[in-house]
Amino acid sequence: MKRYIPTWGARMNLPIETDFANLSAAAAGPPLKILVVHSAYQWRGGEDTVRNAEIEMLRNGGQHVETYDRDNANINDMPRVVAAKEALWSSKTTADVLARIREFQPDLIHAHNSFPLVSPSLYWEAARAGVPVIQTLHNFGLLCPQAMFLREDRVCEDCLGKLPWRGAVHRCYRESAAQSAAVAAMLGVHRAVGTFNHKVTRYIALNQFCRGKFIEGGLPAERISIKPNLVAVAVATHDEVPRSGALFVGRLSREKGIKVLLEALRLLPNMHIDMIGVGPMQAEVDAHDQVRSLGARTHPQVLSAMRRAAYLVLPSVWHEMMPLTVVEAFACGLPVIGSRSGALRELIAEELTGLLCEPSDARDLADKIAWAEAHPIALQEMGRNARADYLDKYTPERNFEQLMAIYRDVLATRHDVDG
Repeated sequence: MKRYIPTWGARMNLPIETDFANLSAAAAGPPLKILVVHSAYQWRGGEDTVRNAEIEMLRNGGQHVETYDRDNANINDMPRVVAAKEALWSSKTTADVLARIREFQPDLIHAHNSFPLVSPSLYWEAARAGVPVIQTLHNFGLLCPQAMFLREDRVCEDCLGKLPWRGAVHRCYRESAAQSAAVAAMLGVHRAVGTFNHKVTRYIALNQFCRGKFIEGGLPAERISIKPNLVAVAVATHDEVPRSGALFVGRLSREKGIKVLLEALRLLPNMHIDMIGVGPMQAEVDAHDQVRSLGARTHPQVLSAMRRAAYLVLPSVWHEMMPLTVVEAFACGLPVIGSRSGALRELIAEELTGLLCEPSDARDLADKIAWAEAHPIALQEMGRNARADYLDKYTPERNFEQLMAIYRDVLATRHDVDG
């Protein structure tokens, strides 16, 4: 069955076409009743897309899914004191979730983004009701007030495994001392009372790198499973087509390495690149004479560009967790040149599915791009390997199997929930 799911960021939330056929065969046992909880972002992004795609996947796999959503856009209408209180403990979430539990009687709750309006009150209310909670860790928000371990265009882990007061000092959240202090206080209070270690039955990290960071930050290792983001791509077959040129897809922002990429292009005066995306660095990208700035594109247009390009460039300077763009590229048989940082060094197998460069190093990135331009045959082989990697690890069928296995394991050990 085909569904239309909103996509993210660079593609302006336009619909993508996805095929979730043949999922029910992978569901062992009777269908589950799952309450999905999410606080939607003011600017819709990858987490919103993944949440929507997983709901459609679960429903097409025969599971019973209901949702409880808050919308972070409502923060704009709240006094700051009220917004800070909601982030620490939301009485609305407490009442609403209790009502949904009584009405729907879910087997489990699966939370995606809970900050700020859902708040950690979700975990306490679910624990009191005896309903296990699974929390997908889409970012580093439980460890870092800014959620990306990024400060002044460099990786910063000053708050990792520590009380996050440094995040308040550096105004890491929205460059606001008051808002950063509120986030740091919320994290500090809930760490102190054991919310994150005892009220969440299971966490889902997106890969081994992220799991390691969360363990280093203090979350219990035995409660962290691994499942990658669902990347819903309707690319059932992959035909060899003529390819050429470099491609960037994503948000035009500093953490994505846009500044580094533009500097690398200056070191390669005969090099040009197509860039799909919008963001705060739009003016710099548009003004660069070696860039063909394509702006926002629909998801089918993005996939079409990926099937025509020779390689994707993603020189992120932060700890990427699970960029959807990389897996979409792999689905299209497109190798990736990415930073040797975060999950990219785990996702990209060096010289097999792509190349790795040092983060924030324009010269090294330029060298990797120059090598790629000089070795088209090797790139074609990397593309075939990338496609095989997608089929082995990232298809909807594989993702559904992994998620259902986590659900079944949680229900088998639901006594771990502390009421």
